[in-house]
Amino acid sequence: MKDYEVIIGLEVHAELSTNTKIYCGCSTEFGADPNTHCCPICTGMPGTLPVLNEKVVEYAVKAGLATNCEIARFSKQDRKNYFYPDLPKAYQTSQYDLPLCEHGYLDINVEGNVKRIGITRIHIEEDAGKLIHDAYTGATLVDMNRCAVPLIEIVSEPDIRSAKEAVEYMQTLKGILEYLEVCDCKMQEGSLRCDVNLSVRPVGQKEFGTRTETKNLNSFRAIENSIEFEIKRQIEELENGGVIYQETRRFDDTKGIGYAMRSKEDAHDYRYFPEPDLAPIVLSDEYINNVKDNLPEMPHVKKSRYIDEFNLSDYDATQLTSSKYTASFFEEATCACNNAKAVANWIMGDLFRMLNESEITITECKITPKNLAELIMLIDNGTISSKIAKDVFIDMFESGESAKAIVDKKGLVQMSDEGAIKALVESVVEKNPKSVEDYRAGKDKALGFLVGQIMKETKGKANPAIVNKLLLEVLNK
Repeated sequence: MKDYEVIIGLEVHAELSTNTKIYCGCSTEFGADPNTHCCPICTGMPGTLPVLNEKVVEYAVKAGLATNCEIARFSKQDRKNYFYPDLPKAYQTSQYDLPLCEHGYLDINVEGNVKRIGITRIHIEEDAGKLIHDAYTGATLVDMNRCAVPLIEIVSEPDIRSAKEAVEYMQTLKGILEYLEVCDCKMQEGSLRCDVNLSVRPVGQKEFGTRTETKNLNSFRAIENSIEFEIKRQIEELENGGVIYQETRRFDDTKGIGYAMRSKEDAHDYRYFPEPDLAPIVLSDEYINNVKDNLPEMPHVKKSRYIDEFNLSDYDATQLTSSKYTASFFEEATCACNNAKAVANWIMGDLFRMLNESEITITECKITPKNLAELIMLIDNGTISSKIAKDVFIDMFESGESAKAIVDKKGLVQMSDEGAIKALVESVVEKNPKSVEDYRAGKDKALGFLVGQIMKETKGKANPAIVNKLLLEVLNK
């Protein structure tokens, strides 16, 4: 069997967070009743004229600048002609040969190695509607609410060589779009999705193989699984003497299989031509510089600042800055308790674990940054032990109550009275002569056992530092 190289390029569609659609005043709000957010313009009624939403251009330029693109001073919009039931005009208004942004790149980090992925272009376009297939009746219904919702399409160069690289690229891009606040990036709602263009070729061959395009992947898991499936499928097909056809495919993540939909069109099949109802987009240097000057702090810049300002490791800073919402949570909690390392440990440990188990995001979490900071301060000032804090954290996650309220309600204040603790220490030592003998014989585990017995007697409330100090004093007499 030959060794094969995988060639991958991604086309990412990001729904822009504008209040209204790209060419009309209809709302872009998600989840409305079918066909309630549409008008004659976005449903393509004869005689209607589109008017470009200026915010769409601004958001696209932001995305272009943040991904190191050149911004076009002159660009235009084009009609991309194809027939599909959810496209009422029978064409999509997009951009072809003169897009808004070109020649950019993103640096990704895969297993400690930095790799640069080229970005061919970013252009603006309108979304299509949505087909709803009724499995019971066999009928297909059309919801036009999504028609003309503004999108940017971010097209990468074929620089990606594995499923891991593709996922890392998507995660990096998602973080940038979140920081810019140009897209809410809710992949489960379809506001960020991608198409995977993939081919394989024998190692050493210069020419690309025939590529397939897997459409509308809206989770990192689906992206990774679909790529692994398609790599295996193409290699097996070639090894068995078969042929790879240029086609559009879908991936069923539940079943873990991909399947062909139709033959893949080339650009000439879409019969692109300039949109006659929209004027060209002309941007001045002043406009572009103004957008550039107002860009927020980007993830890679924030990461460097966290390492310098909070003395965090590269790994910790990367994890905390990968999402705008995680970074905001971290900064707010750190500001309240002035213990960046403890905040980082709680977020990346217990919080991330419980968010994953509950399948919710940090923005949906009941624990607020202020409440996490309060929990950390209760540990730092000796009010509760780290062990008790773990239980309090679970209560906070489930109820949304503050740490102090839970500690007061359950009587969890740490026991720090040296007199009372010493009496317990002496009692435990007296009851466990064998462990005392083992400790004095150099068996360190015996000390841990005795500490555990004391903590058990106090239901975990005794101050561990005081327990260890007094226990050693008694044992070493």
